Amino acid sequence: MRTALPRRAARGAAAMEGGPGPGPRICEGDCAVLKRDDVFKAVPVLRRRKIIFEKQWFYLDNAIGHIYGTTFEVTSGGNLQPKQEVGETATETKEAGTDNRNIVDDGKSQKLTHDDIKALKDKGIKGQEIVQQLIENSTTFRDKTEFAQDKYIKKKKKKYEAVITIVKPSTRILSTMYYAREPGKINHLRYDTLAQMLTLGNIRAGNKMIVMETCAGLVLGAVMERMGGYGSIIQMYPGGGPVRAATTCFGFPKVFFNNLHEFPLSKVDSLLSGTFSTETLPSEPEDNALGEEESNGVTDEKQISLQETEEESATEAAMEINQTEEQETMDINAEDVEFKENKEKENKENVREKQRKQWERRKKLIETAALLRERNADGLIVASKFHPTPLLLSLLEFVAPSRPFVVYCQYKEPLLECYTKLRERGGVINLKLSETWLRNYQVLPDRSHPKLTMSGGGGYLLSGITVVLDKGRSDSSNLEVLKTEEPSSKRCKVQDLHC
Repeated sequence: MRTALPRRAARGAAAMEGGPGPGPRICEGDCAVLKRDDVFKAVPVLRRRKIIFEKQWFYLDNAIGHIYGTTFEVTSGGNLQPKQEVGETATETKEAGTDNRNIVDDGKSQKLTHDDIKALKDKGIKGQEIVQQLIENSTTFRDKTEFAQDKYIKKKKKKYEAVITIVKPSTRILSTMYYAREPGKINHLRYDTLAQMLTLGNIRAGNKMIVMETCAGLVLGAVMERMGGYGSIIQMYPGGGPVRAATTCFGFPKVFFNNLHEFPLSKVDSLLSGTFSTETLPSEPEDNALGEEESNGVTDEKQISLQETEEESATEAAMEINQTEEQETMDINAEDVEFKENKEKENKENVREKQRKQWERRKKLIETAALLRERNADGLIVASKFHPTPLLLSLLEFVAPSRPFVVYCQYKEPLLECYTKLRERGGVINLKLSETWLRNYQVLPDRSHPKLTMSGGGGYLLSGITVVLDKGRSDSSNLEVLKTEEPSSKRCKVQDLHC
């Protein structure tokens, strides 16, 4: 049965995917992704900020206002200009050889030297023209086969054409970027494995999800994108605070963060046992008490300094006869007093701001604890560097019955132990331990084949569905009863034989 989403959610999803029409445009302050071939990099869109990407430096000023997905060419001075579509060149239809057996790679086939190519760049000649010059000055290009010529042209274009495509961030793009550039930060979570997690976890708008991840916020961002700002998410985090570096790369609007809550893992046991408290944080911002406690010593110093300045000014007034000098001295003293007052005022405001933030943090922590106490979460996603067994057994207490859960781990052995513990505990069905296998294919005319390099592994997933746990009888006790108790039909047959 298909669930209809609200109209605003549908419009938001259409806008995020590009939707019908021209699509979203690049705006200042956005987080965009630069793409060149299969290389990605997430950068903020700011004016007069130098960007270095794939040995090219440029500014994004001219890209503001264009549609996401536009391909730009880097010109002199680091400026970006939309690339003009050019038809196929005549060099690609030249005659080709039958095989490459007589071609020797001795480094002498190219007439243009490195200095010549540098001189062409200094003159402002574009990359496409440089590639044309390289083809014309190659003595072995005509003897190559058609496939070898295409490969040569593609290689030279990649080296000399400074072409950048700016795309809008999404789960697929960011997961591909992190897996290629920094796989250790996301626990080697491959993009197809992440897609399996979102599917098995039944992530959709309106859910109440619990997410525990140490993948730089990539899994959290994927869940937020799938939910589209509807529903609530509780992020469990270890240490002093949650890490959301990848989440900020998505460029979500502020509305998406209104229903995002956070809760420390260190307080999960106390919440389950009923001893949870937030006494370590202040109950409310008390301005009067703050003023008395924080500024007692400061006011004393202030009074002393004022007395000293008054005595000095009186002494100087008595000693100095000139009225202008006396006036200047009084002005200097007044400036010193005003400077000290401003400094004390700033210190008080900083302390008040710090206390206000602590009070807001405590308030949010209490609200999140109340949400967890309801124990009616619609799903659980775990993808962390810690052992999954204790995490899963404790966090499953907050999930409602008949809800999915997914656990990711880079290795199989921890999930096998987790699988065994869940079978002994009970309260879950449809337990599955799976590994996705991914192979990329090159699809070209007359030469489609699997690529020579492929990923060795994308991690393992343990998924299942929660059910009401019968605490009186566990699975192990049920198995023992079934083993010791014989079926009635078998007992009758044994009795008949004895008779």
